[in-house]
Amino acid sequence: MRRGVLTRVIFFAALALLSAIFLAPNYLGKKDSSGKTEMPSWWPGFLPSDAIHLGLDLQGGSHLVLEVKLDKAIENHMERLKTDLTNSFRDKGISGVSIERVEATQLQFKVISASVERVRSILKADFGALSEAKTAQTSATGSEFYMSLNREESRALRDYIVDQSLETIRNRIDQFGVSEPVIQRQGLNNILVQLPGIQDPQRAKDIIGKTALLEFKLVDDNVNPEEAVKSGAPPGRQVLFGQAGKGVAGASAAKVPYVLEARTLMTGEYIKDARVRPGEQLQGPYVELILNDQGGRLFEQLTAANVKRRMAIVLDNNVYSAPVIQERIGGGRASITGSFDIKEARDLSIVLRAGALPAPVEIVEERTVGPSLGRDSINQGITSFIVGGCFVVLFMIAYYKGAGLVAVVALVFNVLFMVAVLAGFQAVLTLPGIAGIVLTVGMAVDANVLINERIREEIRAGRAVRSAIEAGYQNALPAILDSNITTFLSGVILFQFGTGPIKGFAVTLCVGILTTVITAVYLTRVYYDYRTGARRLERISI
Repeated sequence: MRRGVLTRVIFFAALALLSAIFLAPNYLGKKDSSGKTEMPSWWPGFLPSDAIHLGLDLQGGSHLVLEVKLDKAIENHMERLKTDLTNSFRDKGISGVSIERVEATQLQFKVISASVERVRSILKADFGALSEAKTAQTSATGSEFYMSLNREESRALRDYIVDQSLETIRNRIDQFGVSEPVIQRQGLNNILVQLPGIQDPQRAKDIIGKTALLEFKLVDDNVNPEEAVKSGAPPGRQVLFGQAGKGVAGASAAKVPYVLEARTLMTGEYIKDARVRPGEQLQGPYVELILNDQGGRLFEQLTAANVKRRMAIVLDNNVYSAPVIQERIGGGRASITGSFDIKEARDLSIVLRAGALPAPVEIVEERTVGPSLGRDSINQGITSFIVGGCFVVLFMIAYYKGAGLVAVVALVFNVLFMVAVLAGFQAVLTLPGIAGIVLTVGMAVDANVLINERIREEIRAGRAVRSAIEAGYQNALPAILDSNITTFLSGVILFQFGTGPIKGFAVTLCVGILTTVITAVYLTRVYYDYRTGARRLERISI
C-alpha cells in the first residue's frame, strides 16, 4: 500500500473512531430524573459525556411568547428623569421650579420668571434627550412648558428595554438549568422563549415573569398602618403589604400593612451576588445579598444614618422583611428573611442574581408540547430516514453497480460524521433538523453521481481505467464544489436570519454539506487509489 493511501486510511479510521466516541453517550448513557445523561462508572471523565440535545418539538416542553410592557417602562424612566432633574436644579441652587409627570410620558415644568433661562440652559446642556412637546405658556409670574423624550431617544430606549429584558430572561433561565433553551426577540416588543424538557413549567414562568425590582425603604412607625389603609397614606408615604408567618410566596399567610417612606434609599442595581443560606431551625433559609463596592459604601452610610429605625426590603412592591437597624452595617452584605422554604429562597436568589427586568412582561401565548408528541416525531423521522436511505442505496447499486456500492459505503460514513459533529458541538436536534439530515442523505450521492458519470465518459472515450478515474475526479470536482458552496452559503443565511425551526434545518444542512464533500470526494478516492496501486485494473464496475 502506498504511503499516501495509508495515511488517508489512518486519517479516516481516526475520524470514524472519534465519531463513535462522541456518539457513545447516546447509546451508553442513561437519563437521570433531571434529563442529564449519566455515563457508566468506567467511562473516562475527559471524554464527552453529553448526548445530543433534542429540541422542543422532539422532547416536549414549554413554548412562551412574552410581551414587554414598554409604556410602563417609559413611565418609570420619566419618573427617574423627574427625580434627576429635581436633584440637578437643587444642586445648582435653582429655586421656584415645579416638575410633574403628565400624560404618562411628558414632564410639566412650572418655573418662576427669574429662573427660566437657567432652567432652559441646564435642560439643553445636561438633558439633551428631552424636546419641547407643547407650546410654552408665559405669564408675568413665570413660564409653563412641557418636555418629552425626542423621537430618536424614545426609539433607542424602547430597543434597549426589550434587549435588556431578553438578556435578563436569558440569565435567569441559564441559572434555572434548562438545557438548550431558545430565547430570541420576536417583533417589536415580544420575546420568544422555548424550554425543552422543562419539568415544572409554572415555576419557570414565575421566575421568568418576576420583575424583581428590589428596593430598600424606611418604615414610618409614627403612622398607624390600619388607619393608613382606611384613609390613605400621608403625603410622601405609601402603604405596601408583606405576609406574616410564611413569607411573601405563601398564599395562606396573612397580609400585614406597612407604611413606608416613598423615597427609595437604594435599589437592587448594586447587587453583585445573591446566595441561599441555611437559617435557624425555626426561621428556615434566607437569602444573603452581596453588594458591589459602591453599594457596600452606600448601604453602610444608610444604616449608620438610620440606627434604631426599621428598613423594609421590598421586592416588586411586596415587603419581604422590615428589620430594625441595630448598628451600622459594613462589609457590603445584607440579608432577606421571610420564613422561606428552600425552593422559594433559591428562586428568589436566581431573580436577584440575574437582575431586575427593566419593564413588566406578560405571557401572551403559551403552549405545552408533550413528550409523546416528541417520541412520535422521532419515530417518524427515523422511518423517513430509513425509507429514503433505502431508495438511495437501491438506486445507486442498481445503476452504478460496484461504483454505486462504494458511494453507499461513503454515505454511511457521511451520516456517522454528520451526527458526530452535531453531538460534538452540542447542536440542538429538531424535527426540521431531522428533515435536513434526510435531505442530506438524498443529496449526498450527487457528488458520486457526477464523478461516476465523468468516469463513464472517459472509459467510453477509450481511456485506461486508472486514467479515467483520475480524469473523472478532476473534472467533476469544480462542479461539486460550486454546487455545495452555494448551498452552504444559503444554509448560513438561513441560520443567520431564521428563527428556531429554520436554524435547526440550516445547522444540519451546513454540517451535512461539509461531511458530504469529505466522504463523497476524498473517502471514495482512497478506495480507487488503493485498487489501482495494488494491482492493475483492467475494468471497473460502473
